[in-house]
Amino acid sequence: MRKLLATTTLAALTLAGAASAQTAAAPAAPAADPAAPAVTATGAPTTATAATDLNLRSAPQSTASILGVIANGDEVSVAGCLESANWCQVTYKDQQGWAYGDYLTAQVGNEPQPLYPNRQAVGVTVIETPATIPAEAPNTAVGAASGAAMGAVVGGPVGALVGAAIGGATGNAATPEPPPEVRTYITANPQQPVVLDGEVVVGAGIPESVTLYEVPGQPDYRYVVVNDLPVLVNQDRRIVYVYR
Repeated sequence: MRKLLATTTLAALTLAGAASAQTAAAPAAPAADPAAPAVTATGAPTTATAATDLNLRSAPQSTASILGVIANGDEVSVAGCLESANWCQVTYKDQQGWAYGDYLTAQVGNEPQPLYPNRQAVGVTVIETPATIPAEAPNTAVGAASGAAMGAVVGGPVGALVGAAIGGATGNAATPEPPPEVRTYITANPQQPVVLDGEVVVGAGIPESVTLYEVPGQPDYRYVVVNDLPVLVNQDRRIVYVYR
């Protein structure tokens, strides 16, 4: 009996030792890499409304190619906005691109407000600047031919545009489509184009540093090519018509 008990005890100790050895030999779970980038969940897209006819561009730059035009009053789905520039990535009629955030509106409380300055209140996702765009800053203003900095901004009357979106009327009334000979003259007489920080919309201002050119027989406005788009400008240096 004693011999049987001793044999049983020895076997139990042997098994326990083997289990302990296997446990000790199991590799430890790898520690988290402190240098690994944190992953932030992307919020749900925000719905915004265009406060004016607004270019949908291929990149967050005022000179990026135009993919289409978001019609005044139409809605877009906003994936996010850049922190360092007034550009938001949007989807409009299944076309993804970039729109200037100051001319998009969203509900802030009970009132529609410009999206970009209110992006935190609206809860818009912050996204990184795409690595594929040119090295200059997304909103850098440069001269089209020389590359010299203009140091100027096309500043649109955002409040008035938002008011137009609220009331359903045109806050900055665009000039009716000019006679065809106006476009013919502009095409036949190309002038030095300029590139300005911002987006080309009706109601936006053209800086005094930019030269405007006369159109024969049209004393009420002049023309200039801004960010690759010919525009008509009134005597207050406000854009009244955009040729697209």
